[in-house]
This record gives sequence, structure tokens and C-alpha cells, in this order.
Amino acid sequence: MKRDERSHQADPSGLQTLERFAKADHFNHWLFQTIEPFCKGHVLEAGSGIGNLSKFFLKNKFTLTVSDLRAEYCSVLKEKFSAEPGLAGVETIDLSREDFASEYAALLGRFDTVIALNVVEHIEDDAAAVRNCCLLLRPGGRLVILVPAFQLLYNPFDVELGHFRRYNRYSLKKLMQKEELSVVRCWYFNALGILGWAVNGWLLGKKLIPQTQLALFDRLVPLAKLFDRLGFYSIGLSVIAVGDKP
Repeated sequence: MKRDERSHQADPSGLQTLERFAKADHFNHWLFQTIEPFCKGHVLEAGSGIGNLSKFFLKNKFTLTVSDLRAEYCSVLKEKFSAEPGLAGVETIDLSREDFASEYAALLGRFDTVIALNVVEHIEDDAAAVRNCCLLLRPGGRLVILVPAFQLLYNPFDVELGHFRRYNRYSLKKLMQKEELSVVRCWYFNALGILGWAVNGWLLGKKLIPQTQLALFDRLVPLAKLFDRLGFYSIGLSVIAVGDKP
């Protein structure tokens, strides 16, 4: 099933996951701190969900446009952030649309930074998704992508969340370079998270991350940061790439 078809259906697993991560403030702040140095100017967050990361951009005085494929999430974003002075807009954007350039003509070339975190893996034609992100960028703009890492880790969690695939540094860099982006950095993120993902997904056969375990992991974020530094960012549950548009 393609992503644009899913946009009209309920997303109970995705919503439950977002709601659980909404309570993981230490993790969300760590992710924000990780990508914040690469974000500049007017930022578009593609796939904002219910705003778990958006709030950190607004708190830190970024000019931010939030967006999501699902209208119900956009309604949540409007309710949460409409009073924030840094909010430039709430948009319903489907990165998988074949008519993207015409459908979103008013948004093309408007943004200095586009971030797509845990988005591209949900789209069957991931090259088109990256290409459409590039259309939203100004010349010299920057694209920041985070996707799940290592196909070996693909398990019932991925299936339940609608992931088509997982990536590694090579495949993500290749995907971005195919769209003529200059990749300035690519690294792994959250090595410690691999253990929980593998045990719950493979051994226990769970389809959603248990809330109690996520709360425990959130308290262990300082240790997770240390693991990444000691491992020189050479392995992780996710992989992040930063690419500049010519």
C-alpha cells in the first residue's frame, strides 16, 4: 500500500508511538541537539507528527513551518502551536505525490532547511521523497534526514509502523547524492537503542515499544550519548545525513 493511500486511513500504531515518545523529553531533546547545529534560517519540518520535536525548535527561536501527511496531525499541530511567535505555518504535505511540484507550487524554494526525521522510510519511492524535499529548498539550502539503520534490524516494529526498508550510511548517502545533494556529514545515532529494538521486535514479537521501557530508556539518555561518543558514531539504531543543495 502506498503512502498516499494510507493518508486517508487511521494510523493507530503510528499515533500510539508518537504519543509514547511525546513523554520522552530527554530523548527528544537529545535528537534536537543532534541536528540543531545543521539547521539554519526558515526550517520546514516534514512529517512533524504531533510536534514532539517541533516544540524544541520553537522554544529555541527558530522560524518553523510544521507539516504532516495526515490532516488529523496537522490539526493537533495547529492547536498546540498556533500561539507560538516562531510558527510560520502548518502545511499538509505528502512527499510521495507524483504531482508534487504542481500541488505544492507555493512552497517550492521557500525554505533554508528541510528536516525529514523518520519519514523517508515510510515512502516506497524514497528517491522521489528526497527529490521533493529538494524542491522545497532554496538554492544553497540544507536537507537533514534521519532514517532507521541496518536492514538486519528489520522486524515486526518496522512492519507495524509501515517501514519499507532500513538504511546504512552508504545507502543513505547514495540516495541523497543521486539528487545532486552534497553530503556534508553522515553518521549513526543511538547505538544503545539497538538492544531494545532487537529484543522487543525479534525475541518478544512486540509491535509497539513498551511505554515502561521507553520511560527507562529516556532516563538513560546520558548513557546513550556516551555510547555513541565511545563508538565514534559508527553504529546506531538510526542514521542521519546532512546534504546541501547546489
